[in-house]
Amino acid sequence: MTGEREKSIRIAVVPGSVRPGNYTGKAVGLVLDELSTYEDVACDVLDLAELQLPHPGQGGETPEVARFRETVDRATGVILATPEYHGSFSSVIKVAIENLGFPSVLAGKPVGLLGVAAGTIGAVKSLEQLRGVCSHVGALVLPGPVSVAGVQRIFDDEGRCTDEAVEERIRGVARTLVDYIRGHICPRVALEKFVRESGSNP
Repeated sequence: MTGEREKSIRIAVVPGSVRPGNYTGKAVGLVLDELSTYEDVACDVLDLAELQLPHPGQGGETPEVARFRETVDRATGVILATPEYHGSFSSVIKVAIENLGFPSVLAGKPVGLLGVAAGTIGAVKSLEQLRGVCSHVGALVLPGPVSVAGVQRIFDDEGRCTDEAVEERIRGVARTLVDYIRGHICPRVALEKFVRESGSNP
């Protein structure tokens, strides 16, 4: 755990499907594998199948909601992954966003988007809508969201991706987010630290 705390970048990953053996989780597995190659990156995977997040208007600030919100709040960046259901993103992703507070702890955070769908046009519609919701709450949605079409043909029964080009695109979600953080957030944090430390010595 000590090594985890020492890592300068922390990514919260939220898979948006609760179906057993879902394809969203298989795609997220590639993202996590890519993130594991970075020595300075730690990940928190927020499994919405295990979390008991209330719908809007049901319940209040439970300890589980507080932990969920705190995990996202302390993250340097966030990856949201969703299947496409009836032309939109999953309801569990929407519930997750609703439980991130008002104002949302997503505000000001870079967010990478990944969508999977069984159809031939992929998750384009769901990603467009999810981008709109994330932007509305103040998130910095990164360009190049990745949509995977025909997902049931892309992964085998063992969860391995059978299309190298698609696998590269999925892994690119992780690379794009880390590159953005390294290029924009880490320098700013270092500058703020320098200013604080030198402020008492004008």
